[in-house]
Amino acid sequence: MEAASFGKPIEILLVEDNEGDVRLTTEALKENKVCNNLSVVGDGVEAMHFLRQQGKHAGAPRPDLILLDLNLPKKDGREVLAEIKSDEELRRIPVVILTTSKAEEDVIRTYDLHANCYVTKPVGFEEFASVVRSIENFWLTVVMLPPQ
Repeated sequence: MEAASFGKPIEILLVEDNEGDVRLTTEALKENKVCNNLSVVGDGVEAMHFLRQQGKHAGAPRPDLILLDLNLPKKDGREVLAEIKSDEELRRIPVVILTTSKAEEDVIRTYDLHANCYVTKPVGFEEFASVVRSIENFWLTVVMLPPQ
């Protein structure tokens, strides 16, 4: 059974501080056929507030998928990932690392922290959009996501 067939939109949380990458991701997701809702936060502290529904995020939806950049202000993506995966309430949410870093130590460390996959952002718009669409197609139509 595909995730999109449950009849409700898929909730995606994008944790990204680069406005250009936010725009590219938003555009790429709009082009696809999968019905989704995209929430965006710009730093690691806000990401954790969103996920824990704290402060201004008290009514935030629980994401079905998190797209997480590593290089974030206030709290970097590695710290956010560690918090998510050590939290009983959040650990089952798939986390896709979407970053510019090609450093082997980042790849190893994020998988050690239980990232679900690691994707390097391409530089060009078409390549970037293609990567985002591939992530969406795989995680939202092929994979069966855990129930909330």
